[in-house]
Amino acid sequence: MSRKSKRFKALLEKVDAQKRYELTEAVTLVKECANAKFDESIELHVRLGVDPRHADQQVRSTVVLPHGTGHSKKVLVIAGGEKVREAEEAGADFFGGEEKVAEIEGGWMDFDAVIATPDVMKAVGRLGKVLGPRGLMPSAKTNTVTFDVAGAVKEIKTGRVEYRVDKAGIIHNAVGRASFTAEQLQENLRTLIKAIVKARPSAVKGTYIKGMTLSPTMGIGIKIDEAAAQKETTAE
Repeated sequence: MSRKSKRFKALLEKVDAQKRYELTEAVTLVKECANAKFDESIELHVRLGVDPRHADQQVRSTVVLPHGTGHSKKVLVIAGGEKVREAEEAGADFFGGEEKVAEIEGGWMDFDAVIATPDVMKAVGRLGKVLGPRGLMPSAKTNTVTFDVAGAVKEIKTGRVEYRVDKAGIIHNAVGRASFTAEQLQENLRTLIKAIVKARPSAVKGTYIKGMTLSPTMGIGIKIDEAAAQKETTAE
């Protein structure tokens, strides 16, 4: 039988597992619970009333968080001609043409986001089985297949995140770090929740958002009043 640490027991006393907290109250509480010896990531988990097995109930898009996530992303751009130079000037960490496809096929994966121009997608398409399961495959839906390389690089570097529903019907996304101010976390949360609400598939009937939980890397989940959070964000 596993034993709970003193730290974990103290966290359990702070959080009422049966209560659904207001957004501002949840943010204050999650910052108090993020007391590990490192700057913990703060994550939002949203349970949706969708069936991801159906194509018309997929929820996937991108949103720019006002204050980013606190994570520095390594961006790879696969392009041709002048777009390679544009990627370099825009601040991409890695850039090149089809030779980058060959490197990935050889096992290289030292990047967090991939942008590709439409003219190289035939070659990039070979990477579907490698990049797809990791959520890194470029897609027009997430604005990672584009000729506006500079704009895409800038968005990712300054806080654009992709959200997508998993097989269990849940969206998991970082919304900042414990070192963020409460106001920064609240703004990021409202922005992400508003985007998820707006992305509701027309095929979904009944309750769309069934639950929300906010949690630090090493802490426990804090339930959010999803109805109040939706009302608050959509009223803005």
